[in-house]
Amino acid sequence: MKKYEFGEFEIIDAHSHIYPEKIAQKATDAVSDFYDIPMYSTGSSQKLIESGSRINVKKYLVCSAATSANQVVGINNFIKSQCDEHSEFFGFGTLHPDFEDVQSEIDRMIEMGLCGIKLHPDFQKFDIDSKDAYGIYEAAQGRLPILFHTGDIRYDYSLPSKLSRVSKDFPQLQSIAAHLGGYQRWEEALETLSGLSNVMYDCSSSMSMLDPCYAVSVMRRLGIDRIMFGTDFPMWNHKSEAEFLLSLGFERAELEMIFAGNFKRFFGVA
Repeated sequence: MKKYEFGEFEIIDAHSHIYPEKIAQKATDAVSDFYDIPMYSTGSSQKLIESGSRINVKKYLVCSAATSANQVVGINNFIKSQCDEHSEFFGFGTLHPDFEDVQSEIDRMIEMGLCGIKLHPDFQKFDIDSKDAYGIYEAAQGRLPILFHTGDIRYDYSLPSKLSRVSKDFPQLQSIAAHLGGYQRWEEALETLSGLSNVMYDCSSSMSMLDPCYAVSVMRRLGIDRIMFGTDFPMWNHKSEAEFLLSLGFERAELEMIFAGNFKRFFGVA
């Protein structure tokens, strides 16, 4: 088996989180408490770029989720400002099922140059397939993809089966199922999401939590051409996540797809 180095590949991080500098530590601590996992770093733009620079990341999908409707506009403005400041950032806005004018905010996101929507049903406390959330999908389909947190075993909000239902109800909605489709619920992801043509995946907060052989099996069964490299920064660091991916024994062409090719194809990035 040929051993590759991350310096041989173009790398895009398809899942990272940033927060305003003045609340970055507080927000990072809240995520750490929620998952009971120590964070690698603090979720600031500067720390993200510092971590990614160690493996020469070219682009970062940056996002943050609104835990209430009144946070939506401020978060979207912040993500836009950071994309203006950092050309390597690829911004996803956020929405909330309780937000009153979803259509207008999606229009505004597109005008600002944001490229998608991040939803975290467990943080935001709504079922992926709830009728309250269907207004978001109706407004977003054909316009902006949605990155969903999926699969925490402590909650039923983000079950992979619920995303499967949404994807079938909204065939024009492009979704990214984070964490290989089901953080801690990978078997359910394989059973309910595999084969859906409107669902992509990122491998953040997944690979290093799985037995290596099982990680390879999950990724192959979901489809190597549908998986994007991601770190879930500030939870994990870029170097260790890239090295773990390289250790799994994938061929060069497969690694090229996961590290950057699938992202570029999905988003039409040159």
